[in-house]
Amino acid sequence: MGDREALLRSALAELDKPDLRLLRVSSLYETEPIGLREQRWFMNLAAEFETQLFPRQLLHRIQRIERDLGRRRMVANGPRTIDIDILLYGNFVVKTEGLEIPHPRYRERRFTLAPLVELRPDLRDPVSGKSVSEMLGELRGQAAKRIAYIHSA
Repeated sequence: MGDREALLRSALAELDKPDLRLLRVSSLYETEPIGLREQRWFMNLAAEFETQLFPRQLLHRIQRIERDLGRRRMVANGPRTIDIDILLYGNFVVKTEGLEIPHPRYRERRFTLAPLVELRPDLRDPVSGKSVSEMLGELRGQAAKRIAYIHSA
């Protein structure tokens, strides 16, 4: 909701700090919603960071940034100002209350895989061992179209 591209730029700027350094950003993609389909298409991108933060610290930082940018969790899969997910954290696998890495559904979503393939096509999932390119090639449906280059780190 709102000025989607400006919100994504603001989120990237807020994330890019000395302990969470932005390395690369994919192009911007407009993607078909999943779940609640009767809504405007989403804008998505993937970003690669280098961090000194532990996964739980990173999650807390992300949640604060989402709140600061006006995120309100009202309807599952519904419209929102911003949604920042931790898709991967190196080769680590984390399963705790409130945090699962790799993100449990990123392998099934074109809106995560297409931008990831642009950044790192040979990046491997630490659970399945498959590359993001392989996973994207196996995915059917879910339209995603590259619309713009948003940022250079």
